[in-house]
Amino acid sequence: MAVPTRSPGTGLRRNLSVWQAVGISVALMAPSMAANINPQGTAGLVGRATPLAFLLAAVAVLLIAYVFVRLCQYYRHAGSVYVFAGATLGSRVGFVAGVGLMGTYVFYALVTASASGVFGAAFLDAVGVWQDQPTWAGFVIGGLALALALLLTVVPARRATGILLGVEGITVALILLIAVVVVVRMVGGNAPGNAHVDFSVFTVPAGTDASTLFLGIIFGLLSFAGFEAAATLGEEARDPRRDIPRAILGTAIFGGVYFTVVTAVEMMAFGANDEGVKAFVASPALMGDLGTSYVGAWLGDVVTLGAAVSAFACCLACIVGASRLLFALARDLAPGHVLARTGAADTPVGAAVVIAVLVAVIALFCAVFFGAVPFDTFLWSGTIGTLILLVAYVLATAGCIKLVFVDRKLDVPRWQVVVPVLALVVLGYTLWRNVVPYPTEGAARWFPVVAFGWLLVATVIAVAFPGLARRLSRSLASADAD
Repeated sequence: MAVPTRSPGTGLRRNLSVWQAVGISVALMAPSMAANINPQGTAGLVGRATPLAFLLAAVAVLLIAYVFVRLCQYYRHAGSVYVFAGATLGSRVGFVAGVGLMGTYVFYALVTASASGVFGAAFLDAVGVWQDQPTWAGFVIGGLALALALLLTVVPARRATGILLGVEGITVALILLIAVVVVVRMVGGNAPGNAHVDFSVFTVPAGTDASTLFLGIIFGLLSFAGFEAAATLGEEARDPRRDIPRAILGTAIFGGVYFTVVTAVEMMAFGANDEGVKAFVASPALMGDLGTSYVGAWLGDVVTLGAAVSAFACCLACIVGASRLLFALARDLAPGHVLARTGAADTPVGAAVVIAVLVAVIALFCAVFFGAVPFDTFLWSGTIGTLILLVAYVLATAGCIKLVFVDRKLDVPRWQVVVPVLALVVLGYTLWRNVVPYPTEGAARWFPVVAFGWLLVATVIAVAFPGLARRLSRSLASADAD
């Protein structure tokens, strides 16, 4: 199959290896950041069963990974789910899916910029550089992280990107080391607070409805989200039909094992009783706190700093992913537009600037009109982004079923249709459980409004402008022929 040709200034350079594709997925998943700050949201809903919720999220992600692997074996395009859904289910559906995933990356960029601010401020306070901080300290540090992420998106610095991934790897290694120390001390009976190995963390506590696990899964999926980010590099990988599927599947498997094991160790260390769960939820950095308790304050500070860098790397990956989706849509809708052109470094400069500005505007809106602090924007944007992501996953999964098992574009045994069907069941129930009954307390009542409002606007645009659909159809037809 021929590689698509692009006019000068509208193409992306095909020079990324499989490890660089893995890097963008791992960076967006941000395992060291996620292990420190995401499980608290789940624990507030399902208590000690947090590891069980993360295990269920891992199963869901592996089902979804199958979908992306199959789609990436056929398509190689910067548009990811925009092409996956559009070329299979129609241009209007593709537009909604593409705008949806772009929205997820926008909100996740705010999630990770906020997390970078939270961890960065905590580290500066711990080492005595900036104490007695004002409430807006995290926003300042998060804003600097967002600005630097934009710079590295527009002018890619391979050495800087390699350093970020190196820090992520070191921090993950330290987290795993802490986990081993925690388990050894729990087994040896000399853990702080008499913590011990307790497999009740994989059971639902009395009084908690088992279906509530699917409320907690939302934060598990937030931790995994980004494993599919390599799909946006279909026009930049040297061997996309081999390297991109490997990157996606490898990242999903790693994330499944890592998050399930780490959250289990964290919950056991804090304690599976009510008091332990309360301390777990209140922790600003789970592994940072455990590093301090089980090894020393210096290790806790190092892990907190590593989590801040991890959050920044994830913010960078979000800007990269969102800008490429916007670039792909603009290139098909309005060739020659500033959003459809690349700069001297063959990166979508205009699209990246628009995405970064949009993230900053959302943060400013939350702070001014809702009195949000950085941890609020982290939680709010994480939930909104994940709800949108679930819908994008549903559309991509339906497209996979049509491509592989209806149109038979890939030689795959028919019995494997059970995998995407199960993915649809899990995704559909998770969406339903997070909307019904409708949340009515606090900021949560706005989460479905914003998430589905974003998708509704995209749907209205797709339906109201038939010319848009025709232009997209021509481009998607060429994607199918590539």
